[in-house]
Amino acid sequence: MPDRWTLRYQGFDPVEEGLREALCAIGNGYLVSRGAAPESVADGVHYPGTYLAGCYDRVESTVAGRTVTNEDLVNCPNWLPLTFRPAGGTWFAGPPAEQTLELDLRRGVLARSALVVDERGRRTLLVQRRLASQARPHLLVLESTFTPENWSGPLEVRSALDGGVTNTGVLRYRGLTACHLVPAGQGVDEAGLLWLEADAVSSPLRIALCARTSTDRAARVGTECREGSAAHLLTLDTEQGRPVTVTKTVAVHTSRDRAIETPLRASRQLAAEAGSFDELLTEHSLRWAELWRRCRIEADFDGAGPLHLNLFHLLQTYSEHSVDLDVGIPARGLHGEAYRGHVFWDELFVLRLLNLRFPELARAVLRYRHRRLDAARRQARELGLRGAAYPWQSAADGREESQQLHLNPLSGRWLPDHSHLQRHVGSAVAYNIWQYYQSTGDRDFLATAGAEMLLEIARFWSSAACYDRSQEHWSIRGVLGPDEYHDAYPWAARPGLDDNAYTNVLASWVLARAQDALEVLPGYRRDELRERLALDDLELDRWQEVGRHLHVPFHDGVLSQFAGYERLAELDWESYRRRYPDLRRLDRILEAEGDTVNRYKASKQADALMLWFLFSAREVRDLLRRLGHPAGHELLRRTTGYYLRRTVHGSTLSSVVHAWVLTRSDHRASWHHFRDALVADLRDSQHGTTAEGVHLGAMAGAVDLLQRCYTGLELREDALWLDPHLPSALGHLELDLRYRSHWGLTIAVDRRTVTVSLREDRQEPVRIRLRGTEATIRPGETRHFHL
Repeated sequence: MPDRWTLRYQGFDPVEEGLREALCAIGNGYLVSRGAAPESVADGVHYPGTYLAGCYDRVESTVAGRTVTNEDLVNCPNWLPLTFRPAGGTWFAGPPAEQTLELDLRRGVLARSALVVDERGRRTLLVQRRLASQARPHLLVLESTFTPENWSGPLEVRSALDGGVTNTGVLRYRGLTACHLVPAGQGVDEAGLLWLEADAVSSPLRIALCARTSTDRAARVGTECREGSAAHLLTLDTEQGRPVTVTKTVAVHTSRDRAIETPLRASRQLAAEAGSFDELLTEHSLRWAELWRRCRIEADFDGAGPLHLNLFHLLQTYSEHSVDLDVGIPARGLHGEAYRGHVFWDELFVLRLLNLRFPELARAVLRYRHRRLDAARRQARELGLRGAAYPWQSAADGREESQQLHLNPLSGRWLPDHSHLQRHVGSAVAYNIWQYYQSTGDRDFLATAGAEMLLEIARFWSSAACYDRSQEHWSIRGVLGPDEYHDAYPWAARPGLDDNAYTNVLASWVLARAQDALEVLPGYRRDELRERLALDDLELDRWQEVGRHLHVPFHDGVLSQFAGYERLAELDWESYRRRYPDLRRLDRILEAEGDTVNRYKASKQADALMLWFLFSAREVRDLLRRLGHPAGHELLRRTTGYYLRRTVHGSTLSSVVHAWVLTRSDHRASWHHFRDALVADLRDSQHGTTAEGVHLGAMAGAVDLLQRCYTGLELREDALWLDPHLPSALGHLELDLRYRSHWGLTIAVDRRTVTVSLREDRQEPVRIRLRGTEATIRPGETRHFHL
């Protein structure tokens, strides 16, 4: 990146094209469109995908002799196709002779400059700009300027809408059913606008696109329509050295949208009324300026460029335009088809950032979960339990969407997938609810939605726990932890592990917070909820009993990842690192060798260490002591060192967590992991996965390391807690945040001083806790704390 606000690529590299398309995607929370060349088609190098938030479709596939059902984020009809030729030549299909691709992060504009040389040596300079409007989220615009360098004569331009798209953006899914759309009509209306409609195969989803193609000089216009496609064919007279501009303005609506009569009528009206490219750019840029003001973070360190890139893609995936759509945060953004566009637990990493920047967006994510509370209750009942069991993968209606089989590309075998046993996703939802409440003080949300979810998640954990009389403790059995590599005991016939430490400690925390939530509610609302849920004193007493006596295993003076972990073998790390330079997918390597990672003390990513990511060291000690374990100050250091030696960081989230937990013990190592997390997608550290969609949790988590980790910022006990520990490479940090009802809270940290200031308003003072010092800051005040 040449600067913090520009992502630039020179030339054309077919190997990197997928990565560039994902990182140069443009979006606005309603949709995201990959940065593919307008003349390209899905051919194994390019993949011009556009994805609309919440638009899923369910189809069946036959895999390894079994019928499986998958719900996918639908690849929308392609709005982008535009190509050209000097009259009598061949339509330009790429690649150009020369090319510069530049993404302006400040304004959300993707620009391209390319030199095209045809088979007769005619040279044409092509300059393009495109945007997905932040002011009008249903609009996409592509401006193309053509300058003949050594020829004059007619120029032909083809601008099309293509409904013949499929979901083929992930190589390992290509044996599955890929067709999710069927044509529902296309044509040109009386105003000369192209239109196209498509229906989802299985869901009641209709998508309508309407395109206006305009030029800055007279053009002869023809049309070409066939099933699933409509195109404008323009012919313009050009002269050598004289530029001509063609602007394509496309409106997109779906049957899920509100305040419309039909998707096609809404798209026609918007496409017809939209202003020029420059007019749309002005209002679009104004919205981006507002977003960047609310995301201000000044960090003094070398290589800070990806900071804005990560924020940019977060704001493109989830924005004010997402709030009323009833959508969650897909783990891979809206940038590709990895994980089929499903919602996992990655919001745990994202909402920690949004709570203090855009709490209205965080609330919308939690509302998505609340609308699916009945589906979570249904899943708990199917497990023979009470309460709510949220799914590991969620999409349209909240049922479990985790795949039943997954392909190991190294062995070519389809294997059983047990990732649905990661029940800790429910605790992540509960954690997000409580953190949102701590950040905003939004008791109305807690009373109307948050507390109900908390109580039902707590009820699930109480119901899932079984009492072990021989050990005199409660156990939670048959689950997976965040590690994901270990999904069964090597000596067991069934999948699942017992007493995953992270799962159990977090379940204990949920059981305690659920009762806290009841205390916070107004008395009449507390009585209503208890009556609605049939929650009596006997059940609350059980919550206390289970929450104080869940089993937490230890071995060798460290927290065990799960019960029986000490029985696993040590991997010959030296041998495997010598044979395989990259061990991130150790599970696939071992399976291809006829072995299983279940036999070894080897982790994909942080598991037990996640506790110190979510809570301060003191809070973890308190949680363990509540469970009857007198945890000392050395437990974190020992546990971190133990698992760090046995972790291959097969997930981008792993670097985020390790950077966090190492902050208090090893600043140099923490900074190393922070830098890895910050550039994970820019450098495609997972070797090809970013092309299938960005890693949104890691992107947000890397920014949050600056926002909360290195400032030591915590939200608890109705106060802001600060305990800065700046790595040596980070000289200064300054943030603008929102806390409770304050829109203007600024925190600045350097080696010697912490400065906290509030803008003038009529809100309540803010309590600050910093290393034993407590202060109250009133609106309009600035306080300096010396470290």
